[in-house]
Formats: sequence, C-alpha cells, structure tokens
Amino acid sequence: MAGTPPPPQVWPVLRARDADALIRFLTDAFGFRETVRYGDGDHVDHAELSWPEGGGVMLGSVRDDPADPCPLAPGAFGAYVVTADPDALCARARAAGAEITSPLHDTDYGSRDFSARDPEGNLWSFGTYRGHPGAGTDAAGTARDA
Repeated sequence: MAGTPPPPQVWPVLRARDADALIRFLTDAFGFRETVRYGDGDHVDHAELSWPEGGGVMLGSVRDDPADPCPLAPGAFGAYVVTADPDALCARARAAGAEITSPLHDTDYGSRDFSARDPEGNLWSFGTYRGHPGAGTDAAGTARDA
C-alpha cells in the first residue's frame, strides 16, 4: 500500500469479557496493531487497534455497572474489513486458531471474502470489496437527491 493510511474517522466499538485475550487474538490472527491501551492489570478501560490498510477499532473490558456509558454486550459485534490479500489473511487466521465461519469464496460482485469468529463470538468478515464511498454525492461532494 502506498503511503500512510489516513487516521480513522469512524471507530467501531466493542466490549469483551477478556479484552486482553481478545487484543492478542486480533493482533495475532488478523494482523491488527495495538496502538493504545489504558487500564490496570487484566482490566482494559480503553484500547485502540489499527488496521494496517486503514481504519481501526476501539475496545474495552465489559463493565458490570448500570452507569456504563458504553453498555455493549460482548460477542454482539460484526464488521467487514477490507484487505488486499484475503487468501494470506485467511491462512494466518486459520493458523492462529480462528473459527472460519465462511470459507474463502468469490462473490458475484467481484470480491474475494471469508468470515471468522473471534473467541468472544464477534463476526469478522474480510475481503477485497471496497464499497462505494460517496455514492450519494456528486463529484464535488454535494449530496444528490434520492
């Protein structure tokens, strides 16, 4: 990939029963890079993992606190992550023990994809499909009428 990817402008957020183990899994199996981690001992208050091809996720330990500002259930997260080499990534994930839920396949819209679950139960889909950013705008970035 040429140059440095831009910093993320959208941060998906997830909670984990064992955030420390999830961070290790996401870095070992999928290739995320740990950027920031705050917390004491096994409790992770806040962590950021960057995706080498651009983007990232935030996560932390689940809190048994009714005043939790981010009361998300562990294992209820799903994401599609763009990668230039899904074949190599699938092999890496499989070697790290990831549960492959959808094997490598070519889609009818031209993408090469696979999906896997992390130990918390979150579903991660990886593939070459980059979507259509800005599809609702014209070349100048002005919103088009629907």
